[in-house]
Amino acid sequence: MPDHEKIAIAARLHVLLRRRLGRVTDVEWMVKSADYAREVVRVSRAAPYAELHEWADRLEAAVVTQPDVPLRHPVLAPAGAPPSTRRYVNTIR
Repeated sequence: MPDHEKIAIAARLHVLLRRRLGRVTDVEWMVKSADYAREVVRVSRAAPYAELHEWADRLEAAVVTQPDVPLRHPVLAPAGAPPSTRRYVNTIR
């Protein structure tokens, strides 16, 4: 499944969790981390709302069943680049 479809599912679930339960989630991290997505699915299924259960199933099918892919920050650690020795402490580069 393309990333934009996963983000759309995660965004819809984020909105539902915010409206129904007052829970705030991280949409991007939900797509990138199967562990985080699993926890969002667990919280969604514990709620008494069928719509949350439906979108939790969609998220689980789209994200949780796929293996974790390590995150790489596009600026600080591009794919194939050696680790950087720069540190940005108390400043923005």
